[in-house]
Amino acid sequence: MNLFDLSLQLNGFPIKRAKRQLKAIQNKNEQEFNVYLEAKKQEIVNYHLKHNPFYKDFAKDVNTSDWNSVPVMTKRHLQQPLSHRLSEGFTSKNVHIHKTSGSSGIPFIFAKDKFCHALTWSIFIDRYKWFNLDLNHSRQARFYGIPLNKKGYYKERIKDALSKRYRFSVFDLSDTQLKRNVETFKASKFDYINGYTSAIVLFAKYLQRQDIILKTICPSLKACIVTSEMLFEADKTCMETQFGVPVINEYGAAELGLIAFQNKDFTWLVNSEDLFIEILDDNNHVLPYGEEGRVVITSLYNKANPFIRYDLGDIGKLSKHSTLKIPILESLAGRSDDIVMLPSGKKAAGLTFYYVTKTVIEDSGHVKEFIIEQLKIDTFKISYTSTISLSKEKTEAIQRAIDTYLEPDLTVLFERKEQLSRANRGKLKQFKSYLS
Repeated sequence: MNLFDLSLQLNGFPIKRAKRQLKAIQNKNEQEFNVYLEAKKQEIVNYHLKHNPFYKDFAKDVNTSDWNSVPVMTKRHLQQPLSHRLSEGFTSKNVHIHKTSGSSGIPFIFAKDKFCHALTWSIFIDRYKWFNLDLNHSRQARFYGIPLNKKGYYKERIKDALSKRYRFSVFDLSDTQLKRNVETFKASKFDYINGYTSAIVLFAKYLQRQDIILKTICPSLKACIVTSEMLFEADKTCMETQFGVPVINEYGAAELGLIAFQNKDFTWLVNSEDLFIEILDDNNHVLPYGEEGRVVITSLYNKANPFIRYDLGDIGKLSKHSTLKIPILESLAGRSDDIVMLPSGKKAAGLTFYYVTKTVIEDSGHVKEFIIEQLKIDTFKISYTSTISLSKEKTEAIQRAIDTYLEPDLTVLFERKEQLSRANRGKLKQFKSYLS
């Protein structure tokens, strides 16, 4: 029995129809696809202008024949009661309702109509098949957070059971718990690992210290899929070595579904079937392929709740080899609100600071995790977990690296902690600025 598909179907999500629609889109040639895309863009704008009072007011000056006149929406535009944003004919009883993780600091509740939600899942199913993974049958080792309230907790546990998932804690990443994780892998036939990058990296580093290759104790393992947080090349290498399987980078958002997924050649292919992705500059002008800017996405099928030219808050770049049908995500630089402001007036992505520091810190072999916080324009704090405190030699090396790659005369404070605080869903925010 295809339990996963059946559970979707029984809950009113037409997964069979969604799979047929996905196949029809994929079978279009480049020219047919371009016609399809333009039609879907205009269709979704016209639908919400006609049926959604919130969007009608938001986009009152739009010229439907000029895509560039369609206004860009942000998370803050959507931070109002869901009932104000639902299209006519949709209520809380006939849509899929969920909420964003809040990792951006701007959480909100959103809705998807049932066909849109089914299409989202059909795309996940399609991509996982690239690595011989089947959501109906493949067993998942899941490194995710879980709601701590009783209702949310048991709801997730039921979904885990229906989806053949075993959930590992991302709130307890001590060596004692990681040792228990190893024993669970020994006793289980997991097909793949899926979850937050930082938690899975920490598990890989534990295996490295214990000289364990995961596939030797869990031969059924085929792949590891990481999501929700940045993946650095050194971490990917460590995971692939210790797991003995390929590591796949997934980029998604709760409100949109799958945005991009790496194929077997490790090319990051953007989901163009039910999403339209643009890279915009600070003035909302579309940037050509190869230039870095704000990731702005349109959900082509969500009739319940408009996500049209929706600024996700991420910075990225599409490859020069992209086409409308096959966009390629060349890089993802992090969140647009994770910006380092420096005394000289220079700005840098927060992950630049993190990356500069990462190489020096991890060379010690003792540091498990660390985060960076900007306390003042010239003052930063690095909090870390480690078996021993960083030596003076290491802290001086970090200071020199920061002087070189950012600018000199910055104050860097160090604090060793037993554990780092994570978001309520278990994500680890690597850089945070307290500047207004």
